[in-house]
Amino acid sequence: MTTTLRPTEPLQREADGTRSRRYQVCVNSRSVGAIHLGTSAVFGDSVAQILDLRIEEQDGRRGRGTVAALAAEEVARGWGCERIEASVPAVAEVALKMATSLGYVVRNRHLEKSLGDTGPELPAGSRGRPMTQEEFGPWLERDTETFIQSWTERGVPEAEARTRALEGTAALLPDGLATEGMLFSVLEHEGAAVGTLWTGPRDGKAFVNKAEVDARHRGRGHGRTLMLLAEAQGVAAGLPTIRLNVFAGNTPAERLYESLGYETVTHHLYKSLL
Repeated sequence: MTTTLRPTEPLQREADGTRSRRYQVCVNSRSVGAIHLGTSAVFGDSVAQILDLRIEEQDGRRGRGTVAALAAEEVARGWGCERIEASVPAVAEVALKMATSLGYVVRNRHLEKSLGDTGPELPAGSRGRPMTQEEFGPWLERDTETFIQSWTERGVPEAEARTRALEGTAALLPDGLATEGMLFSVLEHEGAAVGTLWTGPRDGKAFVNKAEVDARHRGRGHGRTLMLLAEAQGVAAGLPTIRLNVFAGNTPAERLYESLGYETVTHHLYKSLL
């Protein structure tokens, strides 16, 4: 039996410059599912994304999804793409296993935790205060460079990572420190600044954009305190859930989040097409 992709629409060109196309997944001309393939709004035409892949239940577990994903890679190569990405919900264990068997690598995960009605208390001697304008500029510069390094270490070319960092910052922080809804905090312990926190709403949830302990003060529990502060801010904003991103291989952060009750909701994977 032969598995093929059959276009169900012309190639779409979006206002943001991306392109996409939907296909039927067919076995001997019989439709068994669908796949939606596109390019990245951030990295442009060099990066393809599997936006959706579904195989009918009665045709599952027969390798249809694997062959469809491989066929999608060939389409992406035909588009001139050098990398392909996919996001897999944590509950889709079969899809995650299939992706890793095809050579996809987990680059980062999104984790979530439900918030209660009362924010947690910070440890004695610790408090959060608003970041000042004088502190914001140097902090933003460091954060941008750290972001770029994190992505380049995980297979993203430096030029692409820098573009993503700068464009992402411009989109998220059009008014810098004064951007509506965004909270920039400095964690102090016994009067000394020991860490920084950036949180804000995203899709109806609190989102931890960045939590960082100063290198001189690591290993003393301040990372946990920063997360408690983030949760308290989410509760104060009336948000029911808090979400964050963690890069694969950041073992201390992964252990911290899991100890606080965060659970993985999405795996983000990539694969080189070269």
